[in-house]
Order: sequence, then C-alpha cells, then structure tokens
Amino acid sequence: MLQVENINLFYGASQALWDVAISAEVGKITCVLGRNGVGKTSLLRAVVGHHPIRSGRILWEDQEVDGLPSYKRAARGIAYVPQGREIFPLMTVQENLQTGFASLPRSLRHVQDEIFELFPVLKDMLGRRGGDLSGGQQQQLAIARALVTRPRLLVLDEPTEGIQPSIIKDIERVIRLLANRGDMAILLVEQYFEFARDLADYYSVLDRGEVVMSGSGKEMVEEDVRRYLTV
Repeated sequence: MLQVENINLFYGASQALWDVAISAEVGKITCVLGRNGVGKTSLLRAVVGHHPIRSGRILWEDQEVDGLPSYKRAARGIAYVPQGREIFPLMTVQENLQTGFASLPRSLRHVQDEIFELFPVLKDMLGRRGGDLSGGQQQQLAIARALVTRPRLLVLDEPTEGIQPSIIKDIERVIRLLANRGDMAILLVEQYFEFARDLADYYSVLDRGEVVMSGSGKEMVEEDVRRYLTV
C-alpha cells in the first residue's frame, strides 16, 4: 500500500501542505476532494516525485520513496495521469502509448491487448495525432498511457475535468474494474462529488493544505463534504 505520513510541502517560503496523511490500498480507491488551490495536485506531485517534501515520509510497498526521483518511482510501479492530460499533441496515439515504455524492461515493451479492451476507441485511432482527439478521448489516452507501464499504484488528477458525461461513465467503469482486479491501488483527486462518491472506498477532504475530513466511502456524508467543495 501507499502511506503518506504527515508530509509538509513548500513552494519557496509558501507552505502548500500541512502534516498531510493519507493511504491507498491495493484493490481499493482512495479519493481526495477539495476546492481549487487547497493542495490536491501538490499532494499527488509529492507522491509521484514531481515536487520534494520538506518533512514527513512517503512509503510505497513498505519502502521509503520520498527521496527518489520520479523515474525511479515509475520503475517501482507508480503511474501518474496529470491534470490536463498532458498527452503529446503532435505524436500519434500509438506513439503516445509507446512513451509508457520508458520505465519498462525491454521484454515488456509492448502495448497490452487489455488496453484496447478497456478503451476500444483508441484501437481505431492508433495513427491519429493526439491533438486531434476530443477531450474525452485524450483523457482515455492519458489513462491508457499510464496503464502501459503496468502500474501497481495509479495516481489520477481530476480525470473528469472537461469531459462529456458519457465518457465520464466510461472512465468510472474502467477505474472500478481496475480496482476490482485486486492488483492495483488507486489514488484519485476529484472535485466532481458524484464521481468520487460512487467510486471511493476511502476518502479524504483537503482544505487550505490540511486534511479536514476522512473516512470510508460508505460513510461519506454529502452535506458535510460539499461544504468543502463549494465556493
């Protein structure tokens, strides 16, 4: 499992996270909710190695990883789907998927058939440039690219942002399917309450860089959580 233990994170002199602690278990989905600017993306960037922490610990599979660069965390099975997708717009869908090979040994450098079972639309678009895809198709490509790395921890930053409702349901189905396989932990940041509510096995709410609420997804009280989502 992933264990984030009382981490503090700064941008220069400005503190973004204050003693934040969360966990993500294999076979389960942990959702982190909160308004814009409360530290959700900073938390994910700390987990995947895109920004250093000042104090605290990040453990993955009982090993401290907070001192490792992002590419070494990727080699240990941590995959990241960033906010805004960040696919390569001038590269084809096939080439975008192949960028996931970087963290894999040569023997595993192929796109698994399962990718196209999860996202069949991508199979028909392998030769199309990433920038020519719709927002929803780009999000599916971003998740597929992460899955190419065969992760054991999948980290997603607002996968519903700017996506049409029909594809949101497809993404929700895929995330639940991945969790139910029982070989992957999923850490998900989201502002869309219904999406998080329907997926969360566990949840945490951030406000001003601190965890202000957490618990089992089944115990999530909509009225209490929404207080920290509305402006």
